[in-house]
Amino acid sequence: MADLDGAELLLLGLDALHEGLGGKMVPFAGYRMPVQYPDGVMKEHLHTRSAAGLFDVSHMGQVILRPTGSMDELKLAFEALMPVDVLGLAEGRQRYGLFTNDAGGILDDLMFTNRGHHLYVVVNAACKAADIAHMIAGMPGVSVEPVTDRALLALQGPGAEAALAGLLPGVAAMRFMDHRVFGDIWVSRSGYTGEDGFEISIPEAGAEAFARKLLAQPGVAPIGLGARDSLRLEAGLCLYGHDIDTTTSPVEANLTWAIQKARKAGGAREGGFPGAARILKELAEGPERLRVGLRPEGRAPMREGVELFAEDGTPVGRVTSGGFGPSVNAPIAMGYVARAHAMLGATLLGEVRGKRMPVTVTEMPFQPTTYKR
Repeated sequence: MADLDGAELLLLGLDALHEGLGGKMVPFAGYRMPVQYPDGVMKEHLHTRSAAGLFDVSHMGQVILRPTGSMDELKLAFEALMPVDVLGLAEGRQRYGLFTNDAGGILDDLMFTNRGHHLYVVVNAACKAADIAHMIAGMPGVSVEPVTDRALLALQGPGAEAALAGLLPGVAAMRFMDHRVFGDIWVSRSGYTGEDGFEISIPEAGAEAFARKLLAQPGVAPIGLGARDSLRLEAGLCLYGHDIDTTTSPVEANLTWAIQKARKAGGAREGGFPGAARILKELAEGPERLRVGLRPEGRAPMREGVELFAEDGTPVGRVTSGGFGPSVNAPIAMGYVARAHAMLGATLLGEVRGKRMPVTVTEMPFQPTTYKR
């Protein structure tokens, strides 16, 4: 299988397993990946919300950062690449991060973990080569080691703890954003669905056997890219290249929760990251536009690219992600809106097939999260 440009797709280590499970394989971020299984996207989505879904996310980039000096020196070097508190992250804890450019835009979003003697970083598949180059260039003296021999699985949903604890009993004691090592298996209590769950890094040689053991646990089903997208949309989570990109600042993206006090104006380590002038200014004064949740009236989804207008016809923004939310049984979307029109409850108009239909600015997430705090 090749992508739209004719390039040969990379195969996941679990490719044969996905084929055997009836996965419909499609190109995604340079890989051949299952978009759905025979049950279909709707059932897979609802199964994850009610039981447990197993996702293969081995296309993501896994990277180890090792210090040549002290661990604090490594943390500060990594912290200089983003507006996030790395120095204050305790051992065994994970945090969401954002690489920014000199213009204050987002190069990628990522997860990173303090493993005591090094940092473990997970970046987006489409950005991983650029991210690795960015880390090498931006952190001279730090050993940047891409991990190329491990699979990455995500087990998500209310049944995830019981299923994984059947194989790794210690996971039941973990809380949201904890990270633990079980022999050669690395487990983080996090995910991309809004549900409680885990991300599991495992040597590729043992990944298929481990995945089969998980699928044999009560209530666990394989889930594809289609449901992964509808689940993250209901959770109000950004998809890089769609809801955030190099032109979007973390403040515009409504990700200010990811910028800790230490990096803000007046904080212990204020600024010092790429794009700090713009980002700190927007934190103080507000951005020109904001990412917001959107609820279209009726049953027709408003998808990416739909233009948004004020009721007087003034263009005010655009939808960046949209579709039908199976759990909320309604169309949902998010997009960027001029700040003056971004108030909760504001009525806008989205242009769908030449008609302007009402859409209401609403809170996110659309589906309540169930993280184990």
